[in-house]
Amino acid sequence: MNCCFLLPFMLGIPLLWPYLTATGNSKTEEAEHPGGSHWRVKRDWVWNQFFVQEEMNRTNHSIGQLKFGIDNENNNYQYKLFGDGAGSTFVINEETGVLYAVQKLDREERDRYTLRAQVIDTATGRAVGPDSEFCIRVTDINDNEPKFLDGPYEAIIPEMSPEETSVIQVTASDADDPSFSYNAHLVYSLLQGQPYFSIEAKTGIIRISSKMDRELQDEYWVIIQAKDKIGLPGALSGTTSVLIKLSDVNDNKPVFKTSLYRMNVSESAPTGTSIGKIMAYDNDIGDNAEMEYIIEDDSQTFDIVTNHETQEGIVILKKKVDFEQQNNYRIKVKVKNPHVDEQLLKYHAETSTTIIKVQVGDEDEPPVFHLPHYVFEISEGSPQGSSVGTVSATDPDQKKSPIRYSIHITGSSAFCIDDNGTIFTASPLDREMSAWHNLSIKATEKNNVEQISSIPVYVQVLNINDNAPEFSDNYKTYVCENAGSGQIIQTISAVDRDKSIEDHYFSFNLSVEDTQNSSFTLIDNQDNTAVILTNRTGFSLQEEPVFYISILIADNGLPSLTSTNTLTIHVCDCGDDGSAQTCSDKDFTFSTRFRTEIAIVVAMLICIVTIFGLILLILSLKQRRKQILFPGKGEDFRENIFRYDDEGGGEDDTEAFDIAQLNSGAVLREPKTRKPAAGGLGSLYRQSLQVGPDNAIIREFILEKLREANTDPCAPPFDSLQTYAFEGTGSLAESLSSLGSAASDQDDSYDYLHELGPRFKRLASMFGSTMQSDN
Repeated sequence: MNCCFLLPFMLGIPLLWPYLTATGNSKTEEAEHPGGSHWRVKRDWVWNQFFVQEEMNRTNHSIGQLKFGIDNENNNYQYKLFGDGAGSTFVINEETGVLYAVQKLDREERDRYTLRAQVIDTATGRAVGPDSEFCIRVTDINDNEPKFLDGPYEAIIPEMSPEETSVIQVTASDADDPSFSYNAHLVYSLLQGQPYFSIEAKTGIIRISSKMDRELQDEYWVIIQAKDKIGLPGALSGTTSVLIKLSDVNDNKPVFKTSLYRMNVSESAPTGTSIGKIMAYDNDIGDNAEMEYIIEDDSQTFDIVTNHETQEGIVILKKKVDFEQQNNYRIKVKVKNPHVDEQLLKYHAETSTTIIKVQVGDEDEPPVFHLPHYVFEISEGSPQGSSVGTVSATDPDQKKSPIRYSIHITGSSAFCIDDNGTIFTASPLDREMSAWHNLSIKATEKNNVEQISSIPVYVQVLNINDNAPEFSDNYKTYVCENAGSGQIIQTISAVDRDKSIEDHYFSFNLSVEDTQNSSFTLIDNQDNTAVILTNRTGFSLQEEPVFYISILIADNGLPSLTSTNTLTIHVCDCGDDGSAQTCSDKDFTFSTRFRTEIAIVVAMLICIVTIFGLILLILSLKQRRKQILFPGKGEDFRENIFRYDDEGGGEDDTEAFDIAQLNSGAVLREPKTRKPAAGGLGSLYRQSLQVGPDNAIIREFILEKLREANTDPCAPPFDSLQTYAFEGTGSLAESLSSLGSAASDQDDSYDYLHELGPRFKRLASMFGSTMQSDN
């Protein structure tokens, strides 16, 4: 059978299926008696299965009829409705049992209602039969459009992806009943996005239709539509958008946009100097745009590094350049991506290259020595002005400036240098003083004194045999009085300050005079040592306490040098043991005792000096205290006021002390040395504070002050006001102060001041002119 005839039949079955359900049959209960008798059939509720379509706009829409088995001929029965929505959503005709829907229903909110019906006898008010429970189903209509709950969408795919590559799957949902009339059966279609994308109608999977290049367009907006009812007429639809971004792949090689770069570098630039930058461009982004610059000709002078932040190639100086040797360079540089996938190598088959031309700039360079350092040799003892060697430097520039040399050596002036670079000795050299001399030679351009260079010069002083051998130690030799003949009393050795190519060899011999002396003899051991032996028996400490032996020591130098060294031999009383070691111990004890005595003497001297210093300090403090007690002795002023802390009774106090002492005649000042000790005067002063006004201590104190003023060689030849304690009023001498004597001075004559000499000239003119003006 042709399928075309079956299609309407298959589509119609779901639409008619709810209405094909069986109606509720009247339940006929046939109860059989156990004995086989039959009961009368009793009828019950009769009703069909109820359906109501959602979104019905009519009110009191009839759904169906409930019917009880007993006929309501007299209208004595009433139908009552209970349960979900009874009275509000659903009502029943109490007489006929017809059900009505009084409100619009929404299946998406509720698709089923369960109610109960009951028949009431109006006469008795009691139920006629049992309740009946029934169900009302809400049937679906296509009233909900599809919705994309997760939209809008966003997806990222690599550029140049092949066709049919899956991008993303979109999904819409429909609130309608999926089991009724295809209301929730969706199909997807593409409204925007062709020809680069396509979508599967059933699954909603978006796929690539053609390759895309991110460098041309990096993102696409795609509009997707979903329709229900499998797209049949009357279907509802919903749309969503999808943003599809293309991620970068390394499908572009870096390219130089400039085929030639020009750079400059000074010949004085140090290694590592950046001389310029180059830049290639890559349409890719991120890691795919990282570049690496390479010098193709493997240059030893220049190098190039990549700045990974800016992707620039930095040309740096690998080795110093010299304008005079080569003034320009040509470099070929290529660029590539360091990270390329194998499937993308076809895009990077050929690399981009560029040319860099570097021009070297000429600079005024310092002189250059022909060698990095010089080593010269000269024999010690060479006369002053001997040539040591020659250094040479030249100006590397084209002008070839003449060079001036100078020598710098720390702590010595043994060498000098001329304008040709030849080094001479300024004084004889001694290898034993210094075997090597380290010099610093500076070369300066005469045309530009700022251009200076220097090199080290090492001068080795060669040895000549100019030092004779000598004793290796200051020997202290002893021989006992009772020593026998042939006894060894000393072993000697020698040293030579000269440096010998071969090992030193010394020979020892007695002088001709000592050879004839029969007291001692010498034996050369042929190993650079010799022994001294006695040549007789017995020595006398009283007759010959000391012997002096001259020993000749010769070296093996060319020419050989011989020195005469004197060995002193002391005769000592060795005691019964006959050992010279006793004499050495005694000498050691004596030297130790001598050093101890010297230490004691030094300590005593230190103590004496310390004590003497303390005495001087005490005297100094006493002198300073005396100056404090009697201030102003050396000051040059006209009136000296001496104040004491003893407070008297005032001018009315005539009993303080004997004022007659002050009214005595002129006191002759006799030359008298001032007492150095101030302790007595201080004690008198302190005692004066403890006694009454009429006391001999006061008089003695005043007399002492008077004598001190008369004998003081530093006393100024001016008037002085001295205030003494216990000066009372009513005294016959009145006040000693000249401050209040202006009235009494009017009758005085000061002409005698002119006779006192030039030191009183100014005072005489002051008082003389005053008196004349007053008169």
